[in-house]
Amino acid sequence: MSRPIRTIAGVVAALLLAGACNSAATDSSSGKGAGGSVRGVTGDSIKVGGIVSMTTATGYSKKDTDLGARARFDRANAEGGVNGRKIAYLGAQDDGQDPARNLAAARKLVQQDKVFAIAPMSSTTFSGADFLQQQKVPTFGWGTLPSFCGPTYIYGFGGCMVPMPGGTISQTWPEGLKHVTGGAEGKSVAILANDSDAGNFAIRTYKQSFATAGYKVTYAKPSVPATSVPSDWSAYTKDILRSNGGKAPDAVVSVMQTPYNIGLFTALKRGGYRGVLTDPTDYDPSLLAKSATKQALDGVHILLSFQPFEQENAAMKQFKADIRKAAGKEVPLNMHMMTGYMSADLFLSIARKAGKNLTPASFQKAAGKFSDSGTMVGDRAEPKGQQESFGCGALVQLKDGKYVVSAPFTCYPPIPFK
Repeated sequence: MSRPIRTIAGVVAALLLAGACNSAATDSSSGKGAGGSVRGVTGDSIKVGGIVSMTTATGYSKKDTDLGARARFDRANAEGGVNGRKIAYLGAQDDGQDPARNLAAARKLVQQDKVFAIAPMSSTTFSGADFLQQQKVPTFGWGTLPSFCGPTYIYGFGGCMVPMPGGTISQTWPEGLKHVTGGAEGKSVAILANDSDAGNFAIRTYKQSFATAGYKVTYAKPSVPATSVPSDWSAYTKDILRSNGGKAPDAVVSVMQTPYNIGLFTALKRGGYRGVLTDPTDYDPSLLAKSATKQALDGVHILLSFQPFEQENAAMKQFKADIRKAAGKEVPLNMHMMTGYMSADLFLSIARKAGKNLTPASFQKAAGKFSDSGTMVGDRAEPKGQQESFGCGALVQLKDGKYVVSAPFTCYPPIPFK
């Protein structure tokens, strides 16, 4: 996010928060309405909403995150709900990947719709985080933003993926890549991200992560404009292909979204690059519908922080059945569905442990000693997950028009973040 946008978002946040604090109609900071009842909780229901980037300037969409959450909540309701209460899921607000709209969506869900929790929250911007924390709204999403690391009411379904100093870094990506490159000894990587707060943080994190795993990091820059996909990638590919002492690195790591990856990887291949390409976003069968996209992403290894769809077990069979039922038909699976599903699943798991007397305080008390094991994101524990990731993941490769597991779902010890 650029400095002007951060400044504007900060001013908007201050104004909205001031309005919230001065409202006589709602005492949101205690999680209670004017009548003293708990916001979003009745005798037979719990109101939940979501915030998802369904539309973006680049055309990238996370809309299926909403379907994933709905599928998990539908099954919970079919099984009787949570401690006698059904989940009233309002669906997801579209923030358009815009900071002002993200905050506005958070404010609407809390102050107008009176939700108890937000699950999922899936966007590359999370300007509503401070507001939700102050209003004591349990919020669940993919912990790939700093706001998921530290605030007590905000939870990453796979833990904190981008920790602050004093936290830890998941080693899933570099350790998984060792399966592909035959180890890290003597191998080099180049890392590229967008010119944004998230991109800067990603470079800082993964530069340390890959170096600790034994790779030589020859290039690490958050230099690609975050507001539009470049039409000419030559300035980036030229630097990357010469970064390893005048020659190409063994692997190129892109911490960007699909439209950027298509442009970057196509340009690298046209430039004669034959090394490993990897990113954390392109696990989506719908991308295979267009031959140009399929060609651009062919051979790419994609990082997953959850069990691959191709790795079957009872939990995965249940996930597929739930998605099929919620969609009303067979649909191609993608990582956004898993984001919504596991965000909802973590909320439900903690809410059950909170008991019948559900309040923000009882929810937090249950979260403070929550743990389970064997989920599709590994073993979960809170509040550990607000400081570090659960450390599990896999790599899949797009090969000949289909995804295959290139590094199996495994959990790795994290490293200290410096």
